[in-house]
Amino acid sequence: RKFLLLLLLICSFKLLFFPLSPYYFIGQYIRTYNERYHELEKTGRTHAELMEERAKEKCERIWTEQLFRRSPGSESSPNFVVVSGVAGIGKTTMVQKIMFDWARGTHYQRFAFVFLFKFRELNLLDTETEPQQPLTRLIARHYKYLYDDRLKEILQKPESLLFVLDGLDEYKHKLDFTQRKLCSNPDDYFPVHILITSLVRRTLLKGCSVLITSRPTALEELDMERVDRFAEILGFFPEQRLMYFKKFFGDTDLGSEAFKYVEENAILYTMCFNPSYCWIICSVLKNHFMKPEEEQGATPRTVTELFVMFLHNILTNHRRETEDQRGILVKLGKMAYYGVDNRILVFYDKMEMSTFGLQPALASPFLSGFLKEILQRESTLEHTTYTFYHLTLQEFMAACSFYLDSSGSVKEVLAKLDSCKDGRFEIFTKFIAGLARSSVFETLGGILGEFERMTAKTILEWVKKNARKALRCGDKSEALRVCHWLFETQNEKLIRDAIGKDLKMVFNHMILSPLDCAVLGSVISCCGELETEHEETGTRAHLLQNCQVSHKTFMSLVLLFVNSRQFHSSFFSLLHSVLIRSSTSLLPPVWK
Repeated sequence: RKFLLLLLLICSFKLLFFPLSPYYFIGQYIRTYNERYHELEKTGRTHAELMEERAKEKCERIWTEQLFRRSPGSESSPNFVVVSGVAGIGKTTMVQKIMFDWARGTHYQRFAFVFLFKFRELNLLDTETEPQQPLTRLIARHYKYLYDDRLKEILQKPESLLFVLDGLDEYKHKLDFTQRKLCSNPDDYFPVHILITSLVRRTLLKGCSVLITSRPTALEELDMERVDRFAEILGFFPEQRLMYFKKFFGDTDLGSEAFKYVEENAILYTMCFNPSYCWIICSVLKNHFMKPEEEQGATPRTVTELFVMFLHNILTNHRRETEDQRGILVKLGKMAYYGVDNRILVFYDKMEMSTFGLQPALASPFLSGFLKEILQRESTLEHTTYTFYHLTLQEFMAACSFYLDSSGSVKEVLAKLDSCKDGRFEIFTKFIAGLARSSVFETLGGILGEFERMTAKTILEWVKKNARKALRCGDKSEALRVCHWLFETQNEKLIRDAIGKDLKMVFNHMILSPLDCAVLGSVISCCGELETEHEETGTRAHLLQNCQVSHKTFMSLVLLFVNSRQFHSSFFSLLHSVLIRSSTSLLPPVWK
């Protein structure tokens, strides 16, 4: 335990700087994890809804140390716990906190031993030379100081053992809970994924406890009926976001100023529930706000602009370390796109890094300096793995590669976007649309060289064609989706051409988040007057009649209009239609 504590102290700085947010026990319920919408948007909406008092009543707030505690009214403590959360929300940091607290002796003392396994490492164990192995060997490979006799003694008391399995979404195998032949003896040989399934099914080391962490999109693999407790990490709450900004900037006033800017931008504020996004946003804004006012450029308004500024800052800081920044970024972007296309989040040094020509450059000053701000490096079991710091960063680098490399077949990619309906390319699509701007070419072109302008033209034509089609098909969700694309382009002419003069936009009976309202408000402002008609009578009606928005969303909408430079009557039609939806429910309690 002392040996483990020493290792965890090395990484404990993460726990000090990234305050762990509360977890919510959601309860037992059936949930469909459709990848149609990107996790950021889905969880952003969920997070906004949970801020409302009525939604809070559905959840129980619990803390990391309470995951295996008995709930009031329950006869026994949970043995199988699943913690879900989107990329970058803090699942692995939570696992580190659990290990640290146990090793330090402050929590989880009911367990004599806690074994941590990362699914990305387990991917390397099922090989042709060793397709099967016993649980005892699996443990001994990770914990070499546990000798055979000592390990056998430990396994004699399974009720005192906790197995922590981090990152189910990174596992290449599917856990088959219908499997009839399971393992019951820790010395018997089985494939690793069968050993994991046997632990969860409690045929192996019956009585032990298991904790699995996963992104929501991988939970369909689990038999949720066997889960004793399901919790979801929701990320930062408003007061925690402000605290993070102040700590990051190291200056309370400067941090508060930057946070105020973010609060007024529904796009950025929606992203701030995620600690990883907070880090990226703060990195960009700190560089901006610490300059003299006369040297400050434009602040980011869209997700694309945010990541462009993030990349520009890193490239500027490491500009002298290599002559071929562009070439390395093209290779990195191609690997990123391969990962997005194939749902791969973990890249191995002797596999993908080698295939895409990055392995020879791993020792270069540029990669060691630049990529450490893009990729996480982890060496275990004689292998080195790399992951992008956030899935959205991977998607951004993937989109960039098509503007940096003329050999990339943009038309093939666009055809794939047309045919793929599972949502894996949702944010990637926003990025390739948002990058097709002259301001981006100017910002990054000074460092990386000329961008492919024909690529931009092809992509914008595709965006306009698909936007026109989606806005006229009658599918409200699809129309809202393409409005997000159009917003990323910040191209008023393109938006006007896509919407046209005779478009009827109806988003009634929909639940709209502050993010949706900000996007719709911006898109509408590019078009001047919009005529909307009532679906039944054909008379003029309201754009958002019978849509559902919270008081917080409505106030965000008002703030957007107040900060807007133009006040088209379509703005007021939008506000009026929301007010007609409920004349009193949107008012603060003191006004009712």
